[in-house]
Amino acid sequence: MTKNINLREMPVGQKGIIRRINANGIVNQRIRDMGLVPGAQVMVVGKAPLKDPVALRIFDTTIALRNREADFIRVDIPAAQ
Repeated sequence: MTKNINLREMPVGQKGIIRRINANGIVNQRIRDMGLVPGAQVMVVGKAPLKDPVALRIFDTTIALRNREADFIRVDIPAAQ
């Protein structure tokens, strides 16, 4: 069973699969250019002290993403048992 949440809501150490990008235009292109595409596995590796930006691990690369961009990304994570 999986749960679908915004990427911003993922806790540090959580892994998930990107299911949908709800952005348009240049923001959509920027997100996809970083490799954040549907089907990709992503893991939150850290958050800044004020929780913005968030550090992500995708395809053996660590990237930082602003919360306003992370809000456009829906991720499936394993539901709590």
